[in-house]
Amino acid sequence: MRRFLWLWTPVILQMIAIFFISNIPNLTEIPGGISDKTGHFIGYAILGACLLRALAGGSRTGVNGATAGLAWLFSTLYGATDETHQLFVPGRSASLLDLLADAIGGAAVVLVIWGAAAWIARMAKRREV
Repeated sequence: MRRFLWLWTPVILQMIAIFFISNIPNLTEIPGGISDKTGHFIGYAILGACLLRALAGGSRTGVNGATAGLAWLFSTLYGATDETHQLFVPGRSASLLDLLADAIGGAAVVLVIWGAAAWIARMAKRREV
């Protein structure tokens, strides 16, 4: 149970953070002056990284095409549910462009982590030879 919590608590916390931010009525400006699309990109990049970590079992060796693809898929699906949720929040709306920013944010970080894990594995193999 402790391992499950160690792996999945960051995912759940990020999902909660996204939900609460999306639940703010009439949100016209993101604090810090960042754009709406940048906020979506960052939020879902963090979620994608957390999902990849959890799905890979917290191990670099668990990062592969399957876990990367699932992390991206799950983060994008959560983005779709978040956009649907915003239909019920006063002053908010669903946006395909926001969902696209969510998907790109999740994909970008997952690809970077997957690439880094593959590069580290290749370098470790070279040292063995």
